[in-house]
Amino acid sequence: MLEAVENGITRLKNHPADLQAFLEALHPAVPPPWGIGKVASYIPELAKVNPDLFSICLVTVDGQVFEVGDFQQLFTIQSISKVFVHGLALEDHGRDYLLTKVGVEPTGDAFNAIILDEHSKRPYNPMVNAGAIATTSLIQGQGPAERLNRLLSMFRRYIGHDVYLDGAVFVSERTSGHRNRAMAHLMLNFGMIDEPIEESLDLYFQQCSVMVTCRDLAVMAATLANHGVNPLTGERAIAGQYIKDILSVMYTCGMYNFAGEWAYQIGLPAKSGVCGGIIAIVPNLMGIGVFSPPLDQRGNSVRGVKVCQALSQEFELNLFDLLRQQLHPF
Repeated sequence: MLEAVENGITRLKNHPADLQAFLEALHPAVPPPWGIGKVASYIPELAKVNPDLFSICLVTVDGQVFEVGDFQQLFTIQSISKVFVHGLALEDHGRDYLLTKVGVEPTGDAFNAIILDEHSKRPYNPMVNAGAIATTSLIQGQGPAERLNRLLSMFRRYIGHDVYLDGAVFVSERTSGHRNRAMAHLMLNFGMIDEPIEESLDLYFQQCSVMVTCRDLAVMAATLANHGVNPLTGERAIAGQYIKDILSVMYTCGMYNFAGEWAYQIGLPAKSGVCGGIIAIVPNLMGIGVFSPPLDQRGNSVRGVKVCQALSQEFELNLFDLLRQQLHPF
């Protein structure tokens, strides 16, 4: 009688040491993106980051942590914040109202394109800059201080500790964010956001300036994988009813105009940021965080994409692999 061959899920659950060993072998094997990737420079402060920083962290829904590289290095979260602010806006207003202001359609345009849906006049989705600005404008609170404190409290629930802003990055984004201001004024014209738009833009620049580590990213991703409950603290970060909204938009829109190829090759809900971070969610199993600043032409971390591709292939993490494994475990 043939012995059953362990699938990816079984290997991860039964042999966690293999996962750490895989990361330790993978980290030095992913080549530096010299000549391929470039550190983001359109925000002047981001251009100062060390391009050689590189870390990988995985956190499971039962609280195990696997990490390698510069996983304690702080950096600003940038566009990865869009995922979690989208969740807070859903809690503040519900999905029906949010859909009147921000769509959920993927776009083949760049993340910072100054474009709205031709018919609805909405930004296409919450993961591009225009949609994220509209989403941030909906965060409730009496004045800018309360709105910022609500955002910081939300991030604390996902991460498990207090978070702070990088003031230099915030000022750099605020003084160089002319494209974002153009988007905001266009959306104001069509009634997608309301005055005062400078207050909402400041809040958007602040959310992008929140400081995190690679481990923080993995914990945040694991919280989404764990139906909204932080696996390290046991605290609920978001109502479970909105997890499917968040993950579906991440799956179709989270990697910008690379989303289709990402779904085809890697097949996980994910979000990138120009900081060089990527998060990916393996539902009911774990969260993945990767940090490497050099970006490809679409604005995604070169090494981050390669790491997620290697993990997906090695452990059969594509959502359709996971479905097959659950239906036919061996």
